[in-house]
Amino acid sequence: MGENKDRMLAGEWYLPDDPELDADTERRSALCAAYNANGGAAPGRRAEILAGLLGSVGEDVRIRPPFQCDYGRYIFIGDRTFINFNAVLLDAAPITVGADVQIGPNVQLLTPAHELDTERRRAGWERASPIIIGDNVWLGGGVIVCPGVTIGENTVVGAGSVVTKDLPAGVLAVGNPARVVRALTTTLIPGTE
Repeated sequence: MGENKDRMLAGEWYLPDDPELDADTERRSALCAAYNANGGAAPGRRAEILAGLLGSVGEDVRIRPPFQCDYGRYIFIGDRTFINFNAVLLDAAPITVGADVQIGPNVQLLTPAHELDTERRRAGWERASPIIIGDNVWLGGGVIVCPGVTIGENTVVGAGSVVTKDLPAGVLAVGNPARVVRALTTTLIPGTE
C-alpha cells in the first residue's frame, strides 16, 4: 500500500487526490455503475457485482440501486441486511454493518471529515473514522451517520436524524443531532415464543 492510503486507513490526515486512491475510485466507479445499471438483473448477477465491490457481503443482502460508495472494499455487511434506494456509504475508513439491519432510502454513512483550517482544507486534507452499525438496527429514511459513530444493536434511528455521537443498544433516537428519547423493549410476535 502507498503511504497516503496507509494514513487514510490509520485515521490520520491524508490527501484523497492520490494516484493509488484514484485507481481504487476507478474500480469502484465501474462496479457501482454496473450494479446500478443491473438493478433489474438476476439476483445472482447483482450478488456477484457486490462481492467484487465490497469488502464482504453476508447471505441474503439486498441493496436497491442506485448505490454509491467511495472505495467499496472497506464496507462489510452482515447477513440479511436491506439497504434501500440512494444509499451513500463513504468508506475512507471501514464501515461495518451488522446482520438483519434495515437502512431506509437516502441514508448516508460518512467516514471522512475535512480540515477546519482554511488553508489545509483548500489543499484537500481530510481524515476518516470508522462507522459501526450493530445487528438489527433500523435507520429511517434520510438518516446521516457521521464519522466515528457506533450504533448499538437493536437501536432505531428516526427518519432525517443526524447521528453525531455513539448510540447505545436498544434505544430510539431522533433529531439533529440525534438524541435518545427512550429505551426499546423486545416484543414477541405471537407464535414465535
